[in-house]
Amino acid sequence: MMDNQDLYNHLLKIDARGYKAYKDIKGSYQFPDFTLIIEHVQGDPFASPSKLIIKIPQAVAKFPAILYQTDSRRIALEDYLIRQFHQTCEQLSSRRGTGKSGLISIVKVGQEILKRTAATVNNKEIEIRFFVGLPARGRSILGRQAAQMLCEDIPNIVEQALKYQALDAKAIQTQVQTTEDADWIRQELKEKRIVTFIANNSILPRQSGVDSRALETNYIPFQSPKSLEVSFNCPNQGLIKGLGIPQGITVIVGGGYHGKSTLLRAIELGIYNHIPGDGREFVVSDPSSVKIRAEDGRSIVGVNISPFINQLPQQRSTDHFSSTNASGSTSQAANIIEALEVGTQVLLVDEDTAATNFMIRDRRMQQLIAKEKEPITPFIDKIQQLYTEYGVSTILVMGGSGDYFDVANTVIAMENFQPHDVTEKAKLIAQQTPNERLIEGGQEFGKITPRIPLPESIDPSRGRRDVKVKVRDVDEVVFGTEDIDLTAVEQIVESGQLRAIAAAIIYAKNKYMNRQNTLPEILAHVMIDIDSKGLDILSEFPQGDFVLFRRFELAAALNRLRSLKVP
Repeated sequence: MMDNQDLYNHLLKIDARGYKAYKDIKGSYQFPDFTLIIEHVQGDPFASPSKLIIKIPQAVAKFPAILYQTDSRRIALEDYLIRQFHQTCEQLSSRRGTGKSGLISIVKVGQEILKRTAATVNNKEIEIRFFVGLPARGRSILGRQAAQMLCEDIPNIVEQALKYQALDAKAIQTQVQTTEDADWIRQELKEKRIVTFIANNSILPRQSGVDSRALETNYIPFQSPKSLEVSFNCPNQGLIKGLGIPQGITVIVGGGYHGKSTLLRAIELGIYNHIPGDGREFVVSDPSSVKIRAEDGRSIVGVNISPFINQLPQQRSTDHFSSTNASGSTSQAANIIEALEVGTQVLLVDEDTAATNFMIRDRRMQQLIAKEKEPITPFIDKIQQLYTEYGVSTILVMGGSGDYFDVANTVIAMENFQPHDVTEKAKLIAQQTPNERLIEGGQEFGKITPRIPLPESIDPSRGRRDVKVKVRDVDEVVFGTEDIDLTAVEQIVESGQLRAIAAAIIYAKNKYMNRQNTLPEILAHVMIDIDSKGLDILSEFPQGDFVLFRRFELAAALNRLRSLKVP
């Protein structure tokens, strides 16, 4: 193996040569405290940056084993190191020349603590995967600047960001313990028969729609009503009290701008852990919770939506329904059925993003349009069956219709961002002012039919052998000749999740799609492989920008692939 001096000398040697001469530096280099691996060298200064790996022995990094002795702690520590690496890069790296020249970066992270391939910690070593824009002027190599980046800046980053003695030990411990406690609460939810927990003193409002950090001023800390308060005796924090939303049907009501949707948004992201200081550290939800909304124009392939929609004009069947341009109500029905198909136990619905005619059909409309002329069975008439027959709870924001009081187990009113238990009052109102609407849901919910994806319908190439996959923020995957629109899949929080999802679709096709395995079976196999072998199983080469996802978002991407076919 060559050493850092060999790398330094070679970079000086190729100074002012054509950019392709950088290809010669690919390989491993031994530095005094770590190994630097140049895994992939970019083709020109405007291409995607070069991919590098740092490996530091634990004998050098010296992180106490107690910080990574469990999966929960290890992921928290890895997340912390990624953030420290990013902050140090921001301070030390700078543009040096054309295009991406001079930039040292790592996968972009948000407020969530997630498993990412950018960092791995174990008893032997710490591995960091990152990106470097090798410097050039035009397409001529800036060898001296490259030598400074790789042989001076990177060792400085290692010294400041990846050695325990240089870091804030208390901050690391806080992040590790906070994550461990949140995971512990999540495992205890079913025992307490609740689907989500919001700790007292949580801060739910965000700075803006594009800034997910906690609001710093003019907020009121969250406080549970006593009637719904539960407590957890956590391994590290000790006793934590807060709002426990019970299993069953919960309706969240309240005036406009009083925090209904803010609460639901916190609940839907409670499937993830959050960094200390986020304000939602102990907002913890059932890990199978799925946000449901209407999604006009989406593709639907072979979904049995008959529990909600049947008797279409021209006698079109809905037990194997397909559409290239679904309506709001049809798309919402499909979104629910698809989530049920892959095992959700909690549905989250906000009236602001729901189809009105799917949610409710009041008595006046029932009198005007007879049931035999209305194909849609509204959600209100299926929501109880979902819970009694399948054990699926629903949390619903509904500020415009009190009809849901009849089916709710719990009613929470938000007033000035504070929750109040108004279940008894809502039930009394429902008794005193009956709505007289007819129940249209039948005797049972209906059948949930698993589908079998056909492998030949999934093609990531563009008419050639080359696989073409590209991610645009958290909203879209370019998959071969198709664009998969995931704008309405609101629980994807990082672009690295989409990169991993795209790779997982290809992996699933090649390994588990055989015209016999159902979609739930395929997803189960993929997630088991990832759990046992890591996200690297999805790619032939090491990737520094894969982020762990759930089976629900993987299913959502597959379901929105317009080329998808099922028998």
